[in-house]
Amino acid sequence: MRDDAFRAYFERHHASLSRLAYLMTGEPDVADDLAADALTEVWRHWDRVNAADDPVAYGHGIVMNLARGWVRRRGRERLLSFEAFRRGRDTDVPAVLDVRGALRRLPHRRRACVVLRYAFDLPEREVAAILGISVGAVKSSTSRGAKQLAELLGDHVRIDGWEAAR
Repeated sequence: MRDDAFRAYFERHHASLSRLAYLMTGEPDVADDLAADALTEVWRHWDRVNAADDPVAYGHGIVMNLARGWVRRRGRERLLSFEAFRRGRDTDVPAVLDVRGALRRLPHRRRACVVLRYAFDLPEREVAAILGISVGAVKSSTSRGAKQLAELLGDHVRIDGWEAAR
């Protein structure tokens, strides 16, 4: 029974966990690894996950924590340098306007809030539960993250109904 319940959870949510990890890291291989690690943790703590008010949010929270650790270990290394472009050192405009590259430049909490609110269309209350912060902190981080993305992306990008405009 436990195996069947976990298998159903895995089948329903693996893609979502992997997509969340990808949006948080911008690296497909890392995202797959983080999703697998998260699902391993879900399995290890299945009784706790299954008893949670929202087992999916529990899994998302694990992914967010794993992604935060990966980003911290990665340090300040950046794959995209918007400043270099502005100084004329990079002529690859499409790469500069890449949303994934811009997301990588956001601080972790802002990136997490923007991804969970806009890419996953989660309500503020659920984002707060996943991240372990207040609804007010979600609103503030989402607003600041959206503004920072707009600055990084300029007036050229539209994200699922949310216009990145200054």
